[in-house]
Amino acid sequence: MELGPPNNVMKPNCIELPDCEPIPILYEDRSALAIDKPRGWMLAPVAWQNTSRNLQAAIESSIAGRDFWAQSRGLKFLRHVHRLDADTSGVLLFAKSPGAVKRFFDLFESRQMEKTYLAVVAGEPKQNEWTCELKLAPDKKRFRKMKVDSRYGKDAETHFKMLETRGKFTLVEAKPVTGRTHQIRVHLAESGCPVVGDELYGCLTGKLELGLRAVRLAYADPFTKRRVDIHAPTESFLKEYGF
Repeated sequence: MELGPPNNVMKPNCIELPDCEPIPILYEDRSALAIDKPRGWMLAPVAWQNTSRNLQAAIESSIAGRDFWAQSRGLKFLRHVHRLDADTSGVLLFAKSPGAVKRFFDLFESRQMEKTYLAVVAGEPKQNEWTCELKLAPDKKRFRKMKVDSRYGKDAETHFKMLETRGKFTLVEAKPVTGRTHQIRVHLAESGCPVVGDELYGCLTGKLELGLRAVRLAYADPFTKRRVDIHAPTESFLKEYGF
């Protein structure tokens, strides 16, 4: 019989994967674990081998290899229950069992997850607060892109609030109700203020990275009903863009 780790083993507060900086763990309980996802990691199916930056595959390989961060927790399963774009950083939630995957996925599907992002955009929005409800669909003519499609698109809703303007950039809070691919990026571009560093939707600015970060995820735990409120640090992100 394989024994689990002793209860007094000190668990690392980060995930350690080859060839990258340690990934901070922001929150953990019996059914879930949330990390501060760095830029550059994709959330592709494990079988998709076109990139070495497949976060799910790297984590599963690390667990199978009994790396200490996982072994100290007795982890044998960890799977993401939502997605962030490869170039978007911030709060990313994983479930620790197949049953938990379904329960957390249902929270996202039923729109019971509160999601907050910070976006650095070019220019200044015309309003201090606004809601965008433009429907979105894949753009079949342009690979990887989404487009506004009032006829065939799926419902998409994002609430925006302008926080601060400095020079050419404005800091915007985004709260997506739905979770469509590239939703915040398309909705901001359509509002006339594309996200800084967004090569797909129109705002390449020097060497700056994509100015989008998931900073908060809040929900009622599907097992205990306890309120969970997870935050990612913002200081380095804001400083990068002069805020």
